[in-house]
Amino acid sequence: MAGKSWMWTEALEMLQSAERLQRQFFQVGDAQRQGGCWEPPVDIYEKGDEFWIYVALPGVADHQIEVAVEGNTLVVRGERRLAPAARGAAIHRLEIPYGRFERRVSLPPERYQVLQRVLDGGCLVLGLRRLG
Repeated sequence: MAGKSWMWTEALEMLQSAERLQRQFFQVGDAQRQGGCWEPPVDIYEKGDEFWIYVALPGVADHQIEVAVEGNTLVVRGERRLAPAARGAAIHRLEIPYGRFERRVSLPPERYQVLQRVLDGGCLVLGLRRLG
């Protein structure tokens, strides 16, 4: 009986993990128009006239990321490709999303200048300054 209990517990944990990942990464919102994108999670900090935005993009190279300010919306889009090691392999677990992504972040209605754009530790770090 102990073996069945362990399997049931593991199955429930896997379902909960899948639901959490779906909520966190596979929200389709406005990105749906682009053909089924996933939305990377973001952290946003405001300090004076600056906004600092951290976009979690593990395994994405800088040249695969497009950043634009459209009115008062910051748009980050690109593609995370499946790791070369995964091609032709039996996949046991796939928790980090891949494929096209797009994240739109609404900002207060102002004009903005990009101060900094750097990829650091799997996060795209963007610094924006409010121009008034």
